[in-house]
Amino acid sequence: MHGWSVVRALAIAAIITALAGCMSNPLRTVEVAQPLSARPPVPPAPAVPSYGSIYRAASYQPLFEDRRARAIGDTLTININEKINASKTASSNANRAGAMDFSMPDAQLGTWKIKGGNLTAESKNDFAGKGDSAANNVFTGSISVTVIDVLPNGNLIVAGEKQIGINQGSEFIRLSGVVNPIYILPGNVVSSTQVADARLEYRGTGYIDEAQTMGWLSRIFMSVMPF
Repeated sequence: MHGWSVVRALAIAAIITALAGCMSNPLRTVEVAQPLSARPPVPPAPAVPSYGSIYRAASYQPLFEDRRARAIGDTLTININEKINASKTASSNANRAGAMDFSMPDAQLGTWKIKGGNLTAESKNDFAGKGDSAANNVFTGSISVTVIDVLPNGNLIVAGEKQIGINQGSEFIRLSGVVNPIYILPGNVVSSTQVADARLEYRGTGYIDEAQTMGWLSRIFMSVMPF
């Protein structure tokens, strides 16, 4: 009975250790900037009414310039066109060989004879290693985002989210980053390759996503089992 108690205690300790390991090493998530949307600030009322004047500070826009996102609350469209191809190949070889030969002839000192002998030793060490790694990721689409802040140099901090509900599941795309206004094309369109500090996240929920996720008990056994 005492032996069974020891085994049970060891099993409980192993499970606790595995759980602690799973909790201490969470999967890294995409840190999308928050909030995902912002309302434009209310423009201050002019101190002196300027009825009849051409220039109005509250609604000023250059005459020969398209209306582009430049203030908090403005929206623009990000064309997601991310293609990442990476490959790595490594190989190494190492050879080392050594040989030693020692011989001693017969010798005679008076009536005392010493028989000679040979000593031969060889050593050889070979090592060969090879590794290949390749990754090919493609992410395309489009999402409209909102300017949530304007930096002192004029760059725009943008963030947005798109949610889609399909039958019993849902999918969402989140994006945030910094946009230089000079890269904004007509129609307030920017390519994702020109977004600095870009954070893109595409995830889904529902029974299809749950079917592709390993259960917590299986993860524990994979962490505990040494083989």
